[in-house]
Order: sequence, then structure tokens, then C-alpha cells
Amino acid sequence: MPTLLSIIESRMHPNFAELYQKLGLDEHRVGSIRKALSLLKNHQPDFIVCEFFYGYGNNYAGVNISNLDVLLSTLQKYSPDSKVIVIVEKSERQYVDKLNELLPLYAVFVYPAKENEMEALLR
Repeated sequence: MPTLLSIIESRMHPNFAELYQKLGLDEHRVGSIRKALSLLKNHQPDFIVCEFFYGYGNNYAGVNISNLDVLLSTLQKYSPDSKVIVIVEKSERQYVDKLNELLPLYAVFVYPAKENEMEALLR
């Protein structure tokens, strides 16, 4: 059974649990990147759905671009075949492109992510 990891870091993250179940995906949920990194050492999901947060005025803006840099780097070692689906606010969309140049993403959705678009992508 294909697996999907949902990294839910905010209330804006869409709840597509019923959709994932309908598509035959085994969903695992975590509430932080740190918990996701721990899970990735023993589990390689087919898909990862996560939110992008640009790092304004902190270390992200210098060395890292966002909250996802470490996750994407870790995936290269532990789960290189996982397809990463990112959800981002419209105002931060431009920064996702910068991240995508360094570490390729499978897809990017701007809030609000639409269930029918997610379904089409996961089929």
C-alpha cells in the first residue's frame, strides 16, 4: 500500500484524510519537521505533504531558505524517491521556486489547496 506523510505545522494545512483513504494511501501524520526526520530514518513514504514557511530575518534567510531545507536534504539520504508536495501562501510562492532550484519538489500548491487538484496529482 502506498504511503503518505503529512507534516502538519499549522491550522491551514488541509485535512485530506478521507481523500487519501479513498485513494488507498496509508497516511502517517506528524506535527513537526523534527518528528518527520525521525520517522524518515525507518520509513520511506511515497509522498510527503508539507507546508512551506520562508525564514524572514532568521537563519533561514542566510544559510537556509525555509523550514523545509533540512527535510529535503535528509530525504536525499533516507528516502530519495519520496515525492514532496508543498503548500504555500501566495505571498511566499516566489521563495519556493528558489528552494526548488536547490532541491526538486514534486508539486506546489498555493493556499487553499483544492482537494480535486490533490486527487489528480496523487492518482
